[in-house]
Amino acid sequence: MRILAIDTATESCSAALLLDERLLQREQLLERAAAAAILPMVAELLNEAGMRLSMLSAIAFGRGPGAFTGVRLAASVTQGLAFGAGLPVVPVSDLRALAQRALDSTRAIERVLVCTDARMHEVYWGCFERSPDGFARAWGEEHITRPAEVTIPPPWGPQSGAVPGRLVGVGSGFTAYPPLRDGLGLDVVLGGVLPRAAEVARLAVKEVVAGRIFSAEQALPVYLRDDVTRVPPGTS
Repeated sequence: MRILAIDTATESCSAALLLDERLLQREQLLERAAAAAILPMVAELLNEAGMRLSMLSAIAFGRGPGAFTGVRLAASVTQGLAFGAGLPVVPVSDLRALAQRALDSTRAIERVLVCTDARMHEVYWGCFERSPDGFARAWGEEHITRPAEVTIPPPWGPQSGAVPGRLVGVGSGFTAYPPLRDGLGLDVVLGGVLPRAAEVARLAVKEVVAGRIFSAEQALPVYLRDDVTRVPPGTS
């Protein structure tokens, strides 16, 4: 399995090349200029591995949600590379990739609430659990809401008898909106962690094996929010 993955949904611009068990990666924190950085990263990885793009199994990308410009960039770059090399694409949720990063940090974590800053007094969020094979599995849909509307599934609450130390909050939403940490029963909060291509690549392998691959023109971003200029209810 040979997977190239890219992610530019946040200020972390990254690319990864997964060759069976070998992982090569590049990552830079960039407020801007991801468009100028991502293709050189891809070229460096291919050169390091001594491979051509056409030798890959698929190209994966962080499909969002995230910064609109960054999500569009990842989708368009993936589409162009896949068209040129005749490769399928694998869209991977950036929330799921972030959950996977948290799960990989320690086996003690079983459940993750991912919450990232969506600007305009809103957050992107979703709940994920560790599947038997160690991959992040979504529990319900992904959302965009006001921070006060973020919830965890009832089976995850204190009344459920969940094991302490197993429920973690991760993402920039907890840094942008500190009150999010209260009232959700979180044992640990990792606010400064960002999604990256390494986890996108890992999750993409599972998708390829399951046959969930798409043609290049289907490399489409997922925004959750359609209007970037609207003002959320109750804000000014």
